[in-house]
Amino acid sequence: MIDAAGRRVAYEAADSGLLSPELAAGIRRVRGVRRLGVRVGNWLTVEQGKRLLQSSARDNLRGKKNYAMLAMLVGCGVRCGELFSLNLNSIQLREEHWVIADLIGKGGHIRTVPVPVWVKTAVDAWTEARGITKGRVFRAINKAGKIGGDGIAAKVLWEIVKEAATRAGIEKLAPHDLRRTCARLCHLAGGELDQIQFLLGHVSIQTTETYLSCKQKLQSAVNDKMGIEPEGVC
Repeated sequence: MIDAAGRRVAYEAADSGLLSPELAAGIRRVRGVRRLGVRVGNWLTVEQGKRLLQSSARDNLRGKKNYAMLAMLVGCGVRCGELFSLNLNSIQLREEHWVIADLIGKGGHIRTVPVPVWVKTAVDAWTEARGITKGRVFRAINKAGKIGGDGIAAKVLWEIVKEAATRAGIEKLAPHDLRRTCARLCHLAGGELDQIQFLLGHVSIQTTETYLSCKQKLQSAVNDKMGIEPEGVC
């Protein structure tokens, strides 16, 4: 087995001509070191989520777009790539509820994503202000405040999330953490595990359990009250 550092050395050696391309390709095929255990995820609390959304100004075109993107990530748990490729005609009414219909996600898996009313309202505010009636929902805005093209770069989303987190007093927040936050808050609100699985588009329920870290309860940790605590600490 070989770790990421070993692969990186092999790549650099091949680029420098010290290692043949065939040998470098063979190293790439070597299995990595198996990772044991479950890495704890990063998610926001309800209060942090509210602060993050409230920190976005919605009195201008850029602010409406940024708020709508944050709302989609937190409220619907979509992946970044799914957000970038979202088309307006995919947002439809099904069973008297707004949804993203037939969303093609990771691995080509198709799912239907419910859209809360407040998220739909945020998207409508952006699309109506921009005059979007078809095509991609989210478009880039240049420094002059004009719409750039028919898409948006990944680094722009990182900047939007970082700036919103800074205003809300939240450290080390990535766009994917908002998808995890959506799942976590749904679970804490009593959402059924299989429904969260459908929402996220996970193939396996075990993936959803790992994603939520729901088997390990940190707010009421098993070792909080062992009977050996000094008085006045609990």
